[in-house]
Amino acid sequence: MRWGSRAKNIWISLFVVVWTLVFHYESVRFFYLNPFFHRELPKVKFLFPPAGWIMFFNLDESYGMAEVYGVKKGRPELIDPHEIFATQAIGYDNIHRNVLSSVLYPQRKEDFCRFLKRKFPFYDGFLVAAVYYPSIIKEPAKKLYRVVYQCP
Repeated sequence: MRWGSRAKNIWISLFVVVWTLVFHYESVRFFYLNPFFHRELPKVKFLFPPAGWIMFFNLDESYGMAEVYGVKKGRPELIDPHEIFATQAIGYDNIHRNVLSSVLYPQRKEDFCRFLKRKFPFYDGFLVAAVYYPSIIKEPAKKLYRVVYQCP
């Protein structure tokens, strides 16, 4: 290998390492590093979109999902979605892909309630709620809840 070729490979490798580190910094800066250090850390002005890892998707600043609560002695308890749809997936996670939102349709109520009663017999009933974030960017902690249906 010639010295010019080796130097070129070293520079490319250094660029990739630096770019990867800066990309990871920008991906976790707002939600993880700022709260950890209790201050606003500087933003790196490169080609990094504010969405981080999900780079080239067209994203809206609002977001919605479903939550399922088991009711025991009149008190609702949030059920982990991974317990509801316990599938062994390799390379992806259906829960993070918002698969649970498919149960929000009223026509799925009967089948889903039957499934929940069979899977979690220790609960007296269930609540299926739609959760809506009006603006993840401006108010990331603001969530609106609406019970879509109940399973007796």
